[in-house]
Amino acid sequence: MSTTKKTLGRRSFIKNVSLAGGGLVIGFNYLVSCKETPEAKALGMEMPKEWFELNGFLKIGDNGVVTIMSPNPEIGQNVKTSMPMLVAEELDVDWANVIVEQAPLNTDIFTRQLAGGSQSIRAGWEPLRTAGATAREMLKQAAANTWQVPVSEIETKEGFIIHTASDKKVGFGEMASIAAKLEVPENVTLKEKSNFSIIGTSRKNVDGKKIVTGQPLFGLDTQREGMKIAMIVQPPAFGMQLTSINDAEIKQMPGITDVLIIDSYTEDQKLSYFDQAAFTKLAVVVGDTTWQVMQAKKALKAEWELAPEISREMNIFGRTSTVNRPAGLENTSEHIKMMQEIGVDKATLARKDGNPEKAFKNADRVIERSYSCPFLAHNTMEPMNFFANVTENRAELEGPVQTPEIMEKSVSERLGIPLENIDIMMTRMGGGFGRRLYGHFLVEAAVISKEINAPVKLVYTREDDMTNGVYRPAYHATYKAALDANNNLIGFHVIAGGIPESPLAANRFPAGAIDNYLAETWEVPSNITTGAFRAPRSNFIAGAEQSFLDELAEEMGKDPIDLRLELLEKAKNNPVGENNDYDASRYIGVLELVRKTSNWDTSTSKNRGVSAYFCHNSYVAQVLDLEMKGNQPKVKDVYCAVDCGIVVNPDAATNLVEGGIVDGIGHAMYSAITFKEGKPEQKNFDTYRLIRHNEAPEKIVVDFVQSDTDPTGLGEPPFPPIMGAVANALYKATGKRHYHQPFMASQELKG
Repeated sequence: MSTTKKTLGRRSFIKNVSLAGGGLVIGFNYLVSCKETPEAKALGMEMPKEWFELNGFLKIGDNGVVTIMSPNPEIGQNVKTSMPMLVAEELDVDWANVIVEQAPLNTDIFTRQLAGGSQSIRAGWEPLRTAGATAREMLKQAAANTWQVPVSEIETKEGFIIHTASDKKVGFGEMASIAAKLEVPENVTLKEKSNFSIIGTSRKNVDGKKIVTGQPLFGLDTQREGMKIAMIVQPPAFGMQLTSINDAEIKQMPGITDVLIIDSYTEDQKLSYFDQAAFTKLAVVVGDTTWQVMQAKKALKAEWELAPEISREMNIFGRTSTVNRPAGLENTSEHIKMMQEIGVDKATLARKDGNPEKAFKNADRVIERSYSCPFLAHNTMEPMNFFANVTENRAELEGPVQTPEIMEKSVSERLGIPLENIDIMMTRMGGGFGRRLYGHFLVEAAVISKEINAPVKLVYTREDDMTNGVYRPAYHATYKAALDANNNLIGFHVIAGGIPESPLAANRFPAGAIDNYLAETWEVPSNITTGAFRAPRSNFIAGAEQSFLDELAEEMGKDPIDLRLELLEKAKNNPVGENNDYDASRYIGVLELVRKTSNWDTSTSKNRGVSAYFCHNSYVAQVLDLEMKGNQPKVKDVYCAVDCGIVVNPDAATNLVEGGIVDGIGHAMYSAITFKEGKPEQKNFDTYRLIRHNEAPEKIVVDFVQSDTDPTGLGEPPFPPIMGAVANALYKATGKRHYHQPFMASQELKG
């Protein structure tokens, strides 16, 4: 067993131990107060007589029922189930007696109350388990004191406290009130991983029934007495700004109560990276119903002008950086030309090993290929929305956001309301994967509520959402490989960049596996707002890299998996450089596993592509089979091997991997946002192509490497490599290499 000490200190870690209705209430870093809800009765539980709302706690009722608050935002990655599982495991409670509720934002108690970077389980692994173990130890001590026996003789199991020698056994609830009077132990012992009974087992989504029966969970479901509906009218193109509106006509339309212009952010406001917003001066229409506001929004007459160049400082994870947005109306045709040409002149050195210049000079032949991808919209199924009720010195906010703590500060800064007077409740999100990191829509709702002096729900239409920016950037990469006369790889060069950021991860594979290695990077500024998109940067560079490695293997006369394994063995046994950010052994492990599960060496399938990548601390390898039906590809089977450490909830983890695979195939094949004179040319799903149900793989096989390593990321790692597997399989099926996403751009969109 491992012993953990609360390095945060007793006062910061254990916020409160108190007697409440006969129950034990333990506050700790990752849990927060809960309210009584009727859901538990639907689970067939008999509730304690009273519930008390307290700050920061694990609550045990006098009858043994346990309420655990899930601290992090839920986007569909299932942390609302998995994070409480960590607490329940160490508490040793019967999962059937656990009630899970979404915690509100509480910056006094939480650290990293955020959904992003595939870090929720990784960051909560020890703190959440420690919280459960602390409660368990106090319950054991209470029983030991009561029965006058050594605590070392006390055991717990599924919500019971047991002393075998005296044949005594009671439920947690019977000792909760006594335990609450005890001093909190400084150190607690965590379970051996081999003794887990909840972690590593599949548990159903705690919101599953509510989701399938349409019960209110999402931001769009929010309803409050006196609530108005608001919609924004934004400039029609990036590089433009609002000058004036003519609202006389729409003010007479049924149900319209307000028409106004707001500045969602002020010029002197301190911004964080997550305050990214394409437009900050907005026309707003407010009314009684969604339909009435939509009709008025369409009828509003507005005037626009070209926006000037903008340069603002932003706080990016604790450091100040200047963000520049040039003036002008941008075009995709110009973007493509710039990305093809600018790298030669603007690239800067990111990493250099050995003497790559000499290797390329002495090469018998050089293989060079370039890859690119377009801007992508997140297109969450639930468009951006947020509820706000702002009064003179208080703000009540509720809705779907991935960064509640950060946006709370933005609202405070914008409205001049103290942080302690701002309450943010998180709803379940109908998709996110980066888009809801940028909570400008929350700030907009707060400003509108203050202006109209009424509660309001801001709702984006699909067109608003798709044309508002915070896209996946457009990227470009050129790879070069130097081969000697014996087809040995003697040099490797990657030069990568994008609009407005570079996708390069200079210290990832194949860095560390090649003696002469050069990586260069470049960026082009843009006024098109971009941000994190599922597996930022990796979502392009993985596919480009893995496509190039396949083509390189063919040139060298090697099996694609064999080439990757040879390079990884070099990185494992004789690594080049000291900054390689991956574990070659784990990389090898997923490749060998997918080779086995896909029957790579014996399969009769000819149209197969392989890909493997490391990001967000996890390793994924994939093999994809497809066939051509006319000129249309059809993905048949996908085999996926994942090393993400200990898997907390296997069924949920499998679902997450499957979703990433389908999502990646769709974006690689079909999706793109293009621009003409600053205007997005795709505004809804009739022109923005997503994968269809009948285009999803017929079979997905997911295997996890059995591991004792603490959990790492999972929401994002399965997404990037599948794009390379698609490209490599398409080549096998058609004889044509695909270098530019989306691969099916020339195919006519079909309904």
